[in-house]
Amino acid sequence: MRLFLLIILLVFLLRTFAFAPYLIPSSGMENSLFHGEGILVNKWSYGLRTPYLSFLPYDRWCESPLEKEDIVVFNNPAAIQQPVIDKREIYISRCVGIPGDTLMVDSVFNIVAPDSRYSPDHKKLYTYPQEKEQQMDSLISILAIPHNKLMGQSENKNVRSFSRYEFYLLEQAMNGKCWIEPLHKPQREDVRPLVIPGKGQVVRIYPWNITLLRNTLVMHEGKHAEIQNDTLYIDGRPTQHCYFTKDYYWMASNNSVNLSDSRLFGFVPKDHVIGKAAVIWFSKEDHTGLFEGYRWKRFFKEIK
Repeated sequence: MRLFLLIILLVFLLRTFAFAPYLIPSSGMENSLFHGEGILVNKWSYGLRTPYLSFLPYDRWCESPLEKEDIVVFNNPAAIQQPVIDKREIYISRCVGIPGDTLMVDSVFNIVAPDSRYSPDHKKLYTYPQEKEQQMDSLISILAIPHNKLMGQSENKNVRSFSRYEFYLLEQAMNGKCWIEPLHKPQREDVRPLVIPGKGQVVRIYPWNITLLRNTLVMHEGKHAEIQNDTLYIDGRPTQHCYFTKDYYWMASNNSVNLSDSRLFGFVPKDHVIGKAAVIWFSKEDHTGLFEGYRWKRFFKEIK
């Protein structure tokens, strides 16, 4: 009995102060992480956040900065109906913008940047002629591209989602006669600079970012802010600049069709960050039997 209680205490301490297990709820982080995989999150990666925020004030012990390209686990910053941060829904995304960064985005806040800025696992939507469907299936099979299904149709073309590396493989296999192209091709005039706010930083307000900034001020800075006739009023005063007291981050899914990232909930303040996704401890394909479908090579694999 004493040993049993000791084990329970040890597990409790590890979950609270060191590592926490989570399951990947969707396909948004493929091919880095697959739906249903079990991961361990290192709570010390950016400093341990104060546990039990219902009773204790927020703080971080041994704080360190997030780095771009880290896969981060955090609480939903838009779930303001739940006042206690650590009780909010948990999300996982890749950090692509840190305080002080300027990201080039389109009108719906998709990042527009050279391919070198993306993780090889970052997925985008591509189209190709419908009559090439059989050939596409053959290429996917030959190149062993996993978990790739027809997603729909657009203007008499079929739509699939590929990572940058997968698209590279397909392009090479077609030997210079590539008939796959991106679904969205943002025009230069649609691209705008998005500044990621940091503690003590002032950010200029524009018509295209005014709603994003207003929501951040209300949800995370405790300000009374409202938009009237395309002007932002903070605590009743019109302004053209915002001042921030926290560090914020921009999170992106690997799979661009998955909107559970900053395009949906905006900037993520550091007090919502739980830790860095560290290790895969379990991996099994969906809809497989008890003794099949295990991805043994992914067990205890470091997450990058």
